[in-house]
Amino acid sequence: MGQPLQLESTWQRREMISFERTAMKPFTIFNILFGIVTAGLVYWAYREVFDEPAGQIEVGSDGIQSMDNANSISKVVADFSEESKPKFLESAECARCHSSSPNATAMRDQNNQTVAPVDLWKTSMMANSSRDPFWRAVVSAEIFATPSEQAHIEELCTRCHAPMAAPATVSQKGESLTYLKRKNNRAELGADGVSCTVCHQIDAKNFGQAESFTGHFEINSERKIFGPHANPTTMPMQRFVNYTPTEGQHIMQSALCATCHTVITQSVDQHGKHSDGFFHEQTPYLEWRNSVFNDESLPKGSEARSCQSCHIPQTDVAGNVLNTRLAHNPGGFDFPFLNPRQPFARHTLVGGNAFMTRILKDNASELGITAGAESFDRSLSEIKSMLESQTAKVLIGAIHQVGHSTKLPVKIENVCGHKFPTAYPSRRAWLHLTIIDDNGQVVFESGGFDSSGRLVSQDGSVLPSEFAGGPTLEHLTNINQPDQVQVYETIMADDLGAATFSLVRAASYLKDNRLLPRGWKLDQPDGAATQPYGVDGDSDFVGGGDEVRYEIILPPGKYEAHAELLFQVISTRNANELFQFQTDDVIRFKKLYDAAQKRPEVIDISMTTFEVVSAKTPLP
Repeated sequence: MGQPLQLESTWQRREMISFERTAMKPFTIFNILFGIVTAGLVYWAYREVFDEPAGQIEVGSDGIQSMDNANSISKVVADFSEESKPKFLESAECARCHSSSPNATAMRDQNNQTVAPVDLWKTSMMANSSRDPFWRAVVSAEIFATPSEQAHIEELCTRCHAPMAAPATVSQKGESLTYLKRKNNRAELGADGVSCTVCHQIDAKNFGQAESFTGHFEINSERKIFGPHANPTTMPMQRFVNYTPTEGQHIMQSALCATCHTVITQSVDQHGKHSDGFFHEQTPYLEWRNSVFNDESLPKGSEARSCQSCHIPQTDVAGNVLNTRLAHNPGGFDFPFLNPRQPFARHTLVGGNAFMTRILKDNASELGITAGAESFDRSLSEIKSMLESQTAKVLIGAIHQVGHSTKLPVKIENVCGHKFPTAYPSRRAWLHLTIIDDNGQVVFESGGFDSSGRLVSQDGSVLPSEFAGGPTLEHLTNINQPDQVQVYETIMADDLGAATFSLVRAASYLKDNRLLPRGWKLDQPDGAATQPYGVDGDSDFVGGGDEVRYEIILPPGKYEAHAELLFQVISTRNANELFQFQTDDVIRFKKLYDAAQKRPEVIDISMTTFEVVSAKTPLP
């Protein structure tokens, strides 16, 4: 039997008062029976506490730590610093108290739906960051293209995608990330992605500074689990998993997310040597910091809010503020000494990545994912909601006729806290405009696409820009031909200024016309790092949106115009560039990609009707 249960002082005082009052009553058979039954019920409810001794940590020669009680803590590993040896656990250990239970009210919203952290996190891209077949394919392609940089690539990429197994050892020749495929504790920890004990152990050191970017977060060495609550109840977590809940308001700061969502790399030249230049590969945090949503600078604006407010919301799906117990006991019953608390956040961690989420759902067994289809459907529903309500808006402006030319302006407003699209440079959004006459016939279409998600001209032919090695689509202010499309994207350039789709070779941008967040300014501290490229001369491409003007010659008649903003996580061009590399991981991903539904996500739609009258001057 383990050590006596040590409870918080308030709970102890309550039990002591109850005991003293009972002891003062006459000693009867009823009291004895009542005491036996009560003791039995308490033991049953907390049997794991009494029966499970605290494990003793032992460190092996490989740095992997084990417990003398495998049921208590199954897997712990030392991370970056050999001196501090911060320790991690698989999410399954956290799930014992932080997943939903039918016998507990903890972690449920007012409609009795689960808001338990592990339940919602397990289908996120963060939970599956190291299982993500696209990520593995890209890493293998980068190594194939620049084999001299294999060790650097693996170390850089696993800092954030497999942080509990980092730093990476160099894989055997011809394979990438081999160690993540092995059957051992380290591989299993790595497969757990960005798990609970990563983010909640990050210390606030260097927050918001360049020293913390590109995966250079620091894990505290005292086994502290940070959360936003003062005076947390420490006994259960200390007893079960040897962590100490600790108040840490930094867990709610955007700078926490910035440690992995700001990626700055040192480019490699044509000879495989590091250049002096640095490339801002992903900068959503810097983009947010240069927007009206920045809540770090004072005074805070009326629109200021953190990354967490959108991606880890403190409300249920209906918008009600959450107020619930933070955990239940490992037996699945509520801790009676825990009261509902605020804030409590839903760890949905969704963005716009519906495409990869569907691939994970459809291939869960092959990818080693245990989350069920129902859980993935819940995530997909939240992704759809975010894309349609928290990204961008489209509006067809006032249509007017000049001679035989019909001028139709389309305004796009960015309503999210960073560029749209943002982060990984495979993403793109584009305008799809369709003009339909009163007979229901399409008379003009720009931005059309086929069943494979490829951009096509009005006659259905695939645009040359969709193929590997094809031309780059320029940023447009005016469109008058069906094969002209306004695509918001990034195209990287190598050290010689040529287009490249290799992250290692990227030195600058040929094109970055992604929609800027509202409030963005070039003269701000993060202006240079987040500035657009290839939009010179477009005076209405500003912080908060853009306007594209269509000029079309139409015969007299009545028409209907449809303008929609579409979004792809992996552009067709980006996929085709990747598929040139015949590595095992690329071949595996291509199989999943080819089988997937590739129709782009619809962000917003605007429709209007108009009439074209006879021009006063004859057609030329």
